Amino acid sequence: ESAMREVIGRSNLSPILNRDRALISQTVQELIQGTLDSYEAGVNVLRVNFDRADPPPEVIDSFRDVQAAGQDRNTQESQAEAYANRALAEARGQSAQILQEAEGYRAQTVNEASGEASRFKAIYAEYALAPEVTRKRLYLETMERVFGGMNKVILDDTTSGGQGVVPYLPLNQLVGGDK
Repeated sequence: ESAMREVIGRSNLSPILNRDRALISQTVQELIQGTLDSYEAGVNVLRVNFDRADPPPEVIDSFRDVQAAGQDRNTQESQAEAYANRALAEARGQSAQILQEAEGYRAQTVNEASGEASRFKAIYAEYALAPEVTRKRLYLETMERVFGGMNKVILDDTTSGGQGVVPYLPLNQLVGGDK
């Protein structure tokens, strides 16, 4: 009995009640055999049976509370690990998406810049051959882009000597446009 108390006293309670009974039986057997051998008793201990271990009735409710708390802890740890795995997978997915969008934006920006550079080189080559014609063409293209969608009346004072139109004539209203 003293050997059993010594081994139980050195052990944690949970493994004793749950899974380490064989190890405890072996340790108790070795301790008893060592004691008997020191007395030269001539007795061989063949086996120590450690079938059941129950906590004392005074602490059984507390023991069950501790076991329930341990199970709750395991449940919470499992849920936390599952949440961490989901969050990590989601973060990796978002990271990959952001990286792909950034690569796409980079490629688009590089392509646009390359296209504009090529256009500028082509315009410069034309300008080198015929500067005045290129300048006039660029001016006309710009005017077409600016005034293309507008409903406006444009008067050129240089062709009629400034005498052709009366200044207070509401041309916008006559052609159906806005001010």
